[in-house]
Amino acid sequence: MDSLTITASSADAGLLTLPWSTPLSEWSRDTVVSLPKGLSRHLVRFADLSGRVVAVKETTAAMARREYDMLGSLGRLVVPCVERVAVIDGRRSAKGEALPAALVTSHLRFSLPYRALFTHVLRPDTATRLVDALAALLVRLHNVGFFWGDVSLSNTLFRRDAGAFAAYLVDAETGELHESGLTRGQREHDLDVARTNIAGEIMDLAAGGRLEGGVDALAIADGILTAYHSLWGALRDQQTFAANEAWRISERVHRLNELGFDIGEMSIETTGDGTTVSIQPKVVDAGHHQRRLLRLTGLDVEENQARRLLNDLDEFRARVARVGTDEEMDAHEWLTRVFEPVVKAIPWDLRAKLEPAEVYHQVLEHRWYTSQERGASVPIAEAVSSYIDTELRHRRDEATVMGPPTETMPFPVIQDDDDVPEPGPITRALDWRDLV
Repeated sequence: MDSLTITASSADAGLLTLPWSTPLSEWSRDTVVSLPKGLSRHLVRFADLSGRVVAVKETTAAMARREYDMLGSLGRLVVPCVERVAVIDGRRSAKGEALPAALVTSHLRFSLPYRALFTHVLRPDTATRLVDALAALLVRLHNVGFFWGDVSLSNTLFRRDAGAFAAYLVDAETGELHESGLTRGQREHDLDVARTNIAGEIMDLAAGGRLEGGVDALAIADGILTAYHSLWGALRDQQTFAANEAWRISERVHRLNELGFDIGEMSIETTGDGTTVSIQPKVVDAGHHQRRLLRLTGLDVEENQARRLLNDLDEFRARVARVGTDEEMDAHEWLTRVFEPVVKAIPWDLRAKLEPAEVYHQVLEHRWYTSQERGASVPIAEAVSSYIDTELRHRRDEATVMGPPTETMPFPVIQDDDDVPEPGPITRALDWRDLV
């Protein structure tokens, strides 16, 4: 009889305690954690592993090992994807029958499949934001030479990101990594697959009465082409200008920073007569605002959340900065005097509803709109209290959204992010429970 083989990214004795001799479809309720999941061609279950939730997918040994290796490569390239945990091979039932291999990945906290990100119907602007997030993810993947092959909303997890969404790859089994980069044909193929899959997924929602009336599924699907080409062009297109317009170099860098990217290397060429200059980014890294916030405060958050927190930090510095203080000192003061008190004010039983950074963003939104209605500035303490009572208490938990068994999972009713106003005029580094 073959022995059980476990290939793991880190030593975890809990892997030995899971019932690998039982088909995944027969795992008991004592083992399975009920969470909403997207559509999958493979059987997937969530389980508790040493106090954390993991996803277990049955597949072939070759596919499990290939996807495990691919997730490791993507992780090293720092692109948004689920974290690999282990490959389990050599499984046998109690009767000695061969069982499929299993791929184990970490559950991404505060993330949800697209179907769980709306209430009774999907609103057009929510769908657009999901598609925009997927387009941004695809650009980041293509930028490092990753050909996905099966782009879809179902193969993606979404986390709230200060009024937008951040997308994470959750299924890499069809992917290929090309160190020399992708051809235009490969990129266009991924886009074509994405458009087709998204249209089908939106139409499926419409057929089930889960789409707001009058919404054009094809128009929503076409949105990924527009969003992708716009962002890809901003990152990769060559720009030509007169030699006396050198300021356009700084303008290009600033524009990429605003989009959340840093330029690691740029190609600059001049014509023979010196009248024209051409620039083209060669190495571009995502996470401009994330890195700045992490450096200043230690907070590790999504890109739009980082942008919003940095704006608040900059406003704080403008109000209280003293002669001789530097940015790092002001950031520490903002963290301890402004951000952390808001985090600590959230009751313990409400801290699984949203990430701290998202809560802080929404508190700022709530304060701004309340101040507009009142015609006067609302103190932050009052805004926090009002937000907790009128908004946060009525949301479903998103750290671990519980429901019935996953094999018959009807997606839960979760307050639509559209109920949170758009902005007017945090986090894996600090855990909620570290701040009480």
